[in-house]
Amino acid sequence: MIKKAEPFWLDKPLKELNSKEWESICDGCAKCCTLKLEDMDDGNIYDTNVVCRFLDIERCQCGCYQERSINVPDCITLTNENLASINFMPPSCSYRLLLAGKPLPKWHHLICGDYEQIHAEGKSVQGKVISETEADDLEYHLTGEIIN
Repeated sequence: MIKKAEPFWLDKPLKELNSKEWESICDGCAKCCTLKLEDMDDGNIYDTNVVCRFLDIERCQCGCYQERSINVPDCITLTNENLASINFMPPSCSYRLLLAGKPLPKWHHLICGDYEQIHAEGKSVQGKVISETEADDLEYHLTGEIIN
């Protein structure tokens, strides 16, 4: 259990957050780490149950977070500048919620004080995904969820 944070996200726009505050907005769901497929006909982005090989599936944390853009050139570092234009973040993403003026969910660690609550609520990928090192053709791993 952690101490609940002062609600800085209510008083500051995302563009004014310092790096520690920005990083703390992430809810730890790891849904951004799932591999996605884009339908070239309609532009829809479909989610899969396959995650990047560097994701620690049990902890829902990147095993090479500081070097992720080097180790995985397609990995996009989310920033205030690119947040509005990135269309593959899940609708439940805390950054997307705040950008849209919506509140953080009750299970978010900044609200409840517990980093594990997101997993207990079933809101993360924990227990629902496999590593790309174990997956075959991604089309066999579509979840049916359209992200954009």
